[in-house]
Amino acid sequence: MTSSIRLALTLAVSLAIAPVALAAPPTKTGKTDKGNVLTDAKGMTLYTFDKDTDGKSACNGPCATNWPVLKAEANDAPGDGYTIITRDDGSRQWAYKGKPLYTFAKDQKPGDITGDGFLNGAWHLAMP
Repeated sequence: MTSSIRLALTLAVSLAIAPVALAAPPTKTGKTDKGNVLTDAKGMTLYTFDKDTDGKSACNGPCATNWPVLKAEANDAPGDGYTIITRDDGSRQWAYKGKPLYTFAKDQKPGDITGDGFLNGAWHLAMP
């Protein structure tokens, strides 16, 4: 084996085992009756909450049961308008343009938007 082939193989193996941060956005875009929205990996609609402040979730306890957060893993990295916030319980949550992202427990299938306007209009579809 020549030294250039050996070097290429070594480099390929090194890159294959190197830890990789999330490079793509943590969401997808889905179509609903109200237009395109951000969705999680399963295609479930994502929402934002008016009571959240930039980088801080106000949805904890029973609220977070009804509005599950879009969780960020330890090795995820922010970018492309996405940030990661730390919740009151120490867990990590994705935010888009400063707004924490949630799904809604009553949405049953991709494309459902039953949480839009919930709680006197405090919950909104997360738009791309």
